[in-house]
Formats: sequence, C-alpha cells, structure tokens
Amino acid sequence: MDELPHLQRNVRLDTLMRLRWLSVAGQTAAVLVVHFGLDFEVPIWACLAVIALSAWMNIALRLRFSTVQRLDPERAAWLLAFDIAELSVLLFLTGGLQNPFSFLLLAPVLISATALPPRITLMLGVFAMLCASTLFFVHFPLPWEAADPLELPAIYLLAVWLSILITMGFIGVYAWQITEESRQLAEALAATELVLAREQHLSQLDGLAAAAAHELGTPLSTISVIARELERSISAESRHRADVRLLREQAQRCRDILSKITELSSGGELFDRMPLSALIEEVVAPHRDFGIEIEVALPPAREREPVGTRNPAILYGLGNLVENAVDFARTTVQVAAAWGGDDVVITIRDDGPGFAGEIMDRLGEPYVTTRRSRAKEEQGEVGLGLGFFIAKTLLERSGATVAFGNRKAPESGAEVTIGWLRSDLERGKSPHEWVDAAALGGDSGTENWATLGGRTKASAS
Repeated sequence: MDELPHLQRNVRLDTLMRLRWLSVAGQTAAVLVVHFGLDFEVPIWACLAVIALSAWMNIALRLRFSTVQRLDPERAAWLLAFDIAELSVLLFLTGGLQNPFSFLLLAPVLISATALPPRITLMLGVFAMLCASTLFFVHFPLPWEAADPLELPAIYLLAVWLSILITMGFIGVYAWQITEESRQLAEALAATELVLAREQHLSQLDGLAAAAAHELGTPLSTISVIARELERSISAESRHRADVRLLREQAQRCRDILSKITELSSGGELFDRMPLSALIEEVVAPHRDFGIEIEVALPPAREREPVGTRNPAILYGLGNLVENAVDFARTTVQVAAAWGGDDVVITIRDDGPGFAGEIMDRLGEPYVTTRRSRAKEEQGEVGLGLGFFIAKTLLERSGATVAFGNRKAPESGAEVTIGWLRSDLERGKSPHEWVDAAALGGDSGTENWATLGGRTKASAS
C-alpha cells in the first residue's frame, strides 16, 4: 500500500476549449461595448483579429483532436501560455495595466495550479509576470475621451503591477495547496476502499468454502462407492488392489476435510463470531516472532467478555496499529483490553521513541508519516503515511473512536486507544454498510465513549 502512485495530473482538452470559448465571448462583448456603446476609440480591428486567432485555435483543436482527450501537462501548459499571450496582446492594445481587465492574467495560472504539476504552474506564473511587467512599460493608450484623456500616476500603476504579481503568487500557491490536499485525500480514500474490498473478499471465503463443500460432496460420494465396489470385486492377489484401497481412503479423506469446512462455515467462531480475546490473539499472532515481546492484558473477570463479528475492518485496523508498534518498540508492545456494561476499550502501547510532537495534531490524516522505523530506513523504504489513515478510517467505520498520544513520563513510547460502544462492537456492520458509509462520507465514530479503569472520557473529532 505504501507504493500507491499519485494520480497523474492532467486536464481535459474539452475543459480548456470551453473556457477559451467563454473568454472569446467575453472579450468580444467588452471590445464592442467599449467601442460602439461607450463611443471610445479602440483599435477594434486589431482587437477582433487577436480574438479571432483565439477562436481559430479552438476550431483547429476540435478538428484535430477528440474533445474527451486528456492532455499531458506539457501540452496543457502550451495552451495556457497561448491564452496568457493572447490576453497580453489585447491589454497591450487597450491600455496595458491601466485596463481594469488586466487581472484576468491570473486565470490561466489559477487553472494550472489546480490541475497541473507545480513545475508547470511556476513556469506559467513567471511567463505571466513577464507579460505584466512588459505591459507596465509598453502599451497603447487606454480607450478614453479624446478631450479629457485619463492619465494615471506612475505610482498607482506600480501598485497595480505589484498587486497582480503578489496576487498571482498567493492565489496560485493557495489553489495548489487546497487542490493537493483534496487529491491526496481522494487517493487515500481509494486505497482504503481497496483494502476494505480485499478484506471483504477474505471474509467471504467461508461462504465459498461451504458452497464448494456442498457441490463436491456428491461426486466424492460416488467415487467412494465405486472405489469400495472395485475393492470388493478385485481378488486379494491382484496388483491393483492396493491402488484401489488408496483411492478409497483418499476420497474418504477429502470428504472429511469438506465436512470440517462445512462445520466452520455454518457458524463456527473462526468465520462468524468471536470473543474479544480471540480477536486480539488473531491480530497479534502474525507479529510475535520478530524479536519484540507482545503482552496481551485482559481483565481477570471474563464472564462478560464481548463477543462480536469477525469484522475485517477491525482486524485490519488493529493489525496495522500493532505492526506499527512492533516496528518502533525497543523490547515490548502491550495490547490491553477492558470492557464494561456499555464500553469496550483496546489500548496499544510500545516502549519506542513515541510520536513526534510536531505531527501530533495531524495524526490520522493521509500522507502524514508518523515515525521513522530504523529497520525500514536501513532497507531504504519510505512510507507515504497511509497506514494510520487507513487504520483510523476503517476502525471509525466500525463505530470506534481512535485517540493517539504518548505515554506519560518517565515511561516512553506511543499509545493508541480505540474505544467502541459495546453494542456497536457486538452488533458489527456488514461490508456493504462500510462501503456505503465511506461512499456517503458518513461518520460512524462520533459517539462519545467512557474509558475504563480511571481513564478520562474522549470523543471523536
């Protein structure tokens, strides 16, 4: 999962063409209104020729390419650079930076910031700044009354130039940041859904096993009957008698195996419901033989132990957190469980370095790497920070709240506390409910839960 690639940043050709048609319509209307409506002197034919060039570009693109084609960043950058150049020529003909429409130079840079890589956006921003700087010094007069021409002070034009440059940089960076966070969240949710689908397939294996056992039962019975009859009809001295006996024994063995699978799939603890202690043991077992001692602490009184469904979301989420604790622990990881009449709490502690203070408020967000594992650093592995996000998301879909923190001094290490309402854990959710909740953006982890053993109350944020 750490190798999940980022989605390619590109833009549809049809999107750029629609925006350019909108620009052509707006520019044509502005030129005609100023020239004929306000009766200002405008080099109208030159302006219309520049606008016609932009329209011709759209027509040529439509004839040459499919509108549904997605452009690679470099080609999209050339088209946006053409838009900047076309607008700059229009501003050159109509007053330069004195023209109030000069702020439209921001538009192509903003489009690039939301859809293209930062390198492309930076180049387009520099090009737009060069065009704005040129228009500060070189331009035709602003269309105005000939008897009373408008002369703006140089200091005012300098302020306009600076405002365009500063706004271009600020809005470009802001738009890129917002879009990047949305893109990362979408990729992380896609990774979560992929993990959930895989775990759902695993949880369905018991049903497939039961179906296979039922379908194979009849032909195996037939094979057993025929093998038994052949064994009876073959004389004791025949060299094939041992082979027929082996065939009958192996057919009977297959029937016994299928019988066990059917029993497990018909309501056994392994595939249906399991007590909390069995769930914790299943989560912990794959991580025991790595040189780190894993202690499981359960209450001495076990008569009211919660029994829930074998929830793939809980198994994967807890397993990810335990694996992370084992990666960073020095000697010991402790998994402690406590329950009461209404609440169930699992706490995972390690004796490693703990979480870094600067990321404590962002734990559980996508692409936030929590800690650096020495083993992974030696192997050259760099994680994307999706593990905690996926674990937290899946656990919250099951009705849990997740709290991250560090152990209190003098002890060192990280501490992750997961709490459920007992009814949520024992009832469980079907895989369809998890997927529907994720698709609808529902939050099933907003209930407050009371911690046990003297701990304070917490709630999901």
